[in-house]
Amino acid sequence: MDISVIRALFKWCTIINGGLLILSSLFIRFAGDWVFGMHSNWIPITADAFNVAIYVLLGFFKIIVLVFNFVPYIALVIIGRNQASNKSVEPTPTR
Repeated sequence: MDISVIRALFKWCTIINGGLLILSSLFIRFAGDWVFGMHSNWIPITADAFNVAIYVLLGFFKIIVLVFNFVPYIALVIIGRNQASNKSVEPTPTR
């Protein structure tokens, strides 16, 4: 598998998971009462406990996206640039 394919994979994983994180954050921000009402019908939970749980879960998801999607993508971009710059320099022949 070529490094450009892996880099494209991590790029799209970052875009998709980042989009899900932003969508989830906006959904909780603007429809939090509705989400709390829906979940409180299923499990007995107070509004304060729900807010803490959502805050922790979104924070955990953000860390997971950064560590397992964004950081590997940046590392592959850096490696790709280093490989491209190393190919342009011709080694001098040794005798």
